[in-house]
Parts: sequence; C-alpha cells; structure tokens
Amino acid sequence: MNGLIETLDRRPERVFLVAAELKHQGNGWQTRDSLDELAQLVVSAGGQVVGEGIQKVESLHPATFIGRGKAEEFAAWCRQHQVDTVVFDDELTPAQHRNLEKVFQCKVLDRTALILEIFAQRARTREGKLQVELAQLQHLLPRLTRYWGHLSRQRGGIGVRGGEGESQLEMDRRRVQDRIARIERELEEVRRQRTLQRVARKRHDYPLASLVGYTNAGKSTLLNALTGAGVLVEDKLFATLDPTTRRLRLPTRQEVLISDTVGFIRKLPHQLVEAFKATLEQVTEADLLLHVVDISHPLAEEQMAAVDAVLKEIRADQKPTLVVFNKVDRLPRQEVPARFYEKHPHAVAISALTGQGLPTLLEEIARHLRPARQLVRVAIPHERADLIARLHSVGQVVERRYYPRTARFKVHLYPQHLEEFAPYIVEGPEPVKTGPDPSPAPPAPTPVAGR
Repeated sequence: MNGLIETLDRRPERVFLVAAELKHQGNGWQTRDSLDELAQLVVSAGGQVVGEGIQKVESLHPATFIGRGKAEEFAAWCRQHQVDTVVFDDELTPAQHRNLEKVFQCKVLDRTALILEIFAQRARTREGKLQVELAQLQHLLPRLTRYWGHLSRQRGGIGVRGGEGESQLEMDRRRVQDRIARIERELEEVRRQRTLQRVARKRHDYPLASLVGYTNAGKSTLLNALTGAGVLVEDKLFATLDPTTRRLRLPTRQEVLISDTVGFIRKLPHQLVEAFKATLEQVTEADLLLHVVDISHPLAEEQMAAVDAVLKEIRADQKPTLVVFNKVDRLPRQEVPARFYEKHPHAVAISALTGQGLPTLLEEIARHLRPARQLVRVAIPHERADLIARLHSVGQVVERRYYPRTARFKVHLYPQHLEEFAPYIVEGPEPVKTGPDPSPAPPAPTPVAGR
C-alpha cells in the first residue's frame, strides 16, 4: 500500500475534523491553529481531510463532547459526503467515544489515537514498536467495544494499524493486560541495556548533546548536516520516530555524541510520554540540550512553550540548553526578530538546509561541552607512526622533541583519549584550564644526546 492508510477500495480515507472552542477562553485563533495542525497529522497518517466543524460550547459535553444536536448535524454531513473517519481534536473519554460512534455510524478517533497511529507507522526498531504498542494498548484498553469491531486487522485504516498487540484487542481485557505487562518487562530490559550503554559512554567520557524541539522543526535535517547521519527527512509531522545517535567531531577536535529524538507537539498524550521514557532517557541523561526551533513558523513561541512543557514533564527542564533558531533562510532578510534574542540572548541562528550558521553552532556546542583538558607528556616509538599521527589528530601538541628511539610530546588531551595513550604517558596528567585551544608549538631542536 506504499505506506498509505487506505480503505478497502484502496483510496485514502476521507476524514472529517471536529474541534470544540470554549467560549470563556476566547481562544478562537488557538482552536484554528490546532485544527490546522490536526489536518497535517491526518495527512501524515495518509488520510484526506474533506471537511471540518468547530462548535463553540460553554463546557465540554460529558456524553458527546460537543453536544448531541451538533454531533447529529455533523454526522448528517459526513453521511452525505461519504466520510470514513471522524477525528476529534482532543482526547475523548471512553463514554464519549462509544456514544459518538453510535451517532456518526462510522469510525471515530481522537487526537491521541491519531498520533499513536502515526507513531505505529513510523516505528522501525523493536524498541520503538514496543513503545508504540504499549501506548496504543493503554489508550484503547478502556475503550474496548464490539460495536464496530474497528480494532480488527481486517478493517484497516487510520488508527487501527494491525499488530501483535492490536489483534488481541477484541479478546478479553485480561489478555490485553497480560500483553501490557509483557511489554513493560521488555522495555525495562531495554532501559537496563541503555544504562549499560551510558556506562560505556561515560567510561569513554563522550559528552552527549540531544536535539529536542517541536515536530518538523528540522532536527533530522540538522543531524544530517552535522554528521551525515542519513536520517529520513520529510516535510511531515513526526517524519522520524526512532532515535539516532552519531559521533561528531567539534572544531576543537573533541568528539561528542549527538542524538535526534522524537519531536514534541501540543497536547502530546501523557501515556505516550510514559511509554517513550526509554527513548526520552537520552534527553534526561544528556549533557546539553539543543532546542531546535522553526523560527519561520508564525507560532514559534507557542511551539517553544509546548516543548518546554514536555521537558518539564520528563524532568529535563533544568538541563543546560542551547536554543537553535532554524530555518532563518525563510525569514525576510534572514534576520531573527529581536524579541527572540531578548528572551534567548545566547541563541544561535542557522539554516540546517543551507548550512548558514553551522560553524557558529559548532563553536557554541564546543563551548558548552568542553571538558578540562589534560596536559601529559608521552613518548612514542618512531615505528608507531600511526600513533603519532593519531596523537596529532585528537590532541593539541604544544611541544615535541625527537630522540633516537622515541618522539616525545607535550600535549593537551581530552579525557576520553587518555586510556588510548596510557602505555606511552611518561608524565601527567595535569588539569588544564578550559579556554581557547593552543596552537601547536614549532618543533624544538633535536637534542644531541639521546635518551
């Protein structure tokens, strides 16, 4: 099916969108923007938006969300225009979900289920698939119903992607709960494996920088630009899901790890945050967060606030953070409005697509992650030319002397390289203050008497 979500006659699902606007909040523009974003999510899932409806209400109706009269009005329109699926822009309670399916006589999804469907499409690794399945089961468990049987593999379509977990959703709750328990145990094993990986990383002392940001802010494009990672890049919400980590060498020759994480979004389902804790641990364990912002988006500030809210939920809001204003090539005169710099004076403006500002970004990453270098003296046999070349590649040589059997160097090394040269260290290490990297000193005269 080429990755598209289609109905049995192999056409994209026709989708009708519904949003409720609370009168006392006076948030019409927010409702409009949220509905536009919901339409993008439907397109990302492979559906076709054929209509929408907004109902102003004093409060959300406990039975039908928007009130039965308006629901029946929308339902008549949907039957007339052969709508396959109705998607609500907020999370529905189990009772609302059942009642609305009876009114619309077709499949009804909420925003959470739609996001979960997109995640199910995009998950590639075993871990990602487990996390998505867990979130889907937790969301669907209280909504189990045989009214439409729309959880069957046979029906297909947006929000009903078949899988090992979903095929059991028509069975009894106990089996679903058993499956949830098994997934949680498997994810706990994933967390233990990640803990071992972090121990290995700390042993090599590679700092970790994690890219965070609103979905479609350009995180994957930036990772590709910095490391050549080859991560999928599409102009869609949640184009990539599974995290990717690559090694990056900074201008100071320091090596760091940089990881791309799942994009955030407003109204991100809480159970999705819970299910993806194993993935989001890369954020909580990072030494530096790179908050990538689509500065060309008209609601960039609101998107930043949504990301900050998720970071607070996973207790990563106190992490050192470097704000990166991306897509400056789309701005008039390619200038970031002054109000953004007033709130984030140390931010860096870049275009991951054109490469503008990337050298400055690398310098800022190096400034944030630069550890105390170690000053050591090493003696390397002349026949180990490979090690001598490696020393010049990863260290800052400030003094060199050549003797009949060995070449001796006074060099600044980052902690992760000390173990590599440990057999040849003859003095040190001594802590060196961080600051501008020293330029290599000219070769000293070769001594007459060798040692």
